Amino acid sequence: MPQNYVPIFIFAFVAFLVAAGTLAIFYLIRPKNPFKTKLMPYECGITPFDSARGRYTIRFYIVAILFVVFDVETIFLFPWAVQFKLLGLFGLLEMMIFLGILIVGYIWIWKKGALEWV
Repeated sequence: MPQNYVPIFIFAFVAFLVAAGTLAIFYLIRPKNPFKTKLMPYECGITPFDSARGRYTIRFYIVAILFVVFDVETIFLFPWAVQFKLLGLFGLLEMMIFLGILIVGYIWIWKKGALEWV
């Protein structure tokens, strides 16, 4: 049984060697002349004027979490779409219930004002 894993270990070792070798080669050949402008954080072409560790409002996080929730739930539509003919009417009704729950949740969140940007 362990002999079945030998190709996986060889592949992992070769992948590690390629990654480590690439990093080592580029470390040796890169120019080593850092200066203040080069080491500054890049912010859309303008000079940074504040700390990058500033505070964000809770609305930013709420919108981000809602996006992830609705995005992940939308991913559940793809397997259903692939097996649409096999599932038949039952699958259609099941998906309509799922989408109805999503729409009700979206409307509820919209009414609560969680999607307002300002």
